[in-house]
Amino acid sequence: MIKTIDPNSVSQQELHAYLLSAVAPRPICFASTVDKDGNVNLSPYSYFNIFSINPPIMIFSPNRSGRDGSMKHSHQNVLEVPEVVINIVNYAMVEQMSLASTSYDKGVNEFIKAGFTQVPSEKVKPPRVGEAPVAIECTVTEVIELADTPGAGNLILAKVELVHINDAYLNENAQLDTQKLDLVGRMGGNWYTRSSGASLFEIPKPIRNQGIGVDQLPENVRNSTVLTGNNLGRLGNLESLPPQESIDRIAALPEIKELLESTIDDVKIHKLAQKWLEENRTEDAMALLCIR
Repeated sequence: MIKTIDPNSVSQQELHAYLLSAVAPRPICFASTVDKDGNVNLSPYSYFNIFSINPPIMIFSPNRSGRDGSMKHSHQNVLEVPEVVINIVNYAMVEQMSLASTSYDKGVNEFIKAGFTQVPSEKVKPPRVGEAPVAIECTVTEVIELADTPGAGNLILAKVELVHINDAYLNENAQLDTQKLDLVGRMGGNWYTRSSGASLFEIPKPIRNQGIGVDQLPENVRNSTVLTGNNLGRLGNLESLPPQESIDRIAALPEIKELLESTIDDVKIHKLAQKWLEENRTEDAMALLCIR
């Protein structure tokens, strides 16, 4: 059964709950801004991502209040002072970040309320969060107001001017280390996700050459009752079917010879291939599957 929802037939709150649970995890823009009088604001927004590298442009969207349509302080501030620091949020600071999302009165400094260290920026007026693993100084190039109704988004286009990286999060090649970063993402309701441990995984992907595709796999592999869609996707990412010498090498392995002599059932072979795929032995798994 499929539940189909017409946005015009449900309440704003109900639509909000469905969409924010479905479109997740979302990265978090922890935005520091200042108004024309120099008052500092710090607020998180999960309608956020990077959209261009040349020029380097990030976009976040502070929605209008769902109750009365009023503007968020960050929205007001960038109209007065078109600058923002986008602070990246990791697990070590997520509870403080959540506290900063409280609807404090205008003029209240969330750095102080949430206990963050206020560090002067170099190219823009808003300060950056000292605890953030990465802080990105930006100038605001455009504000696109989608509507003036309750819940309407406002796209703030922010051009990257300077990036500050805490070197504790770099690897031996001076690149950001995903496992060290321990970033968090926003889910629906009160839920967040943490990008660490078993939740992190790599998918090998051809960069310069195209994978052969699932449609080019042997028919018994495509129709396997064992191999999952992810397994087939991994196999389809290979650039070619294995050469005969690779197939012969796998077939000559003692464990494979014994397996082939003991069964004509594809299930056992496919289960072993699946095990090899989980161990990142993709070429060997493909060769095994091509033996017969």
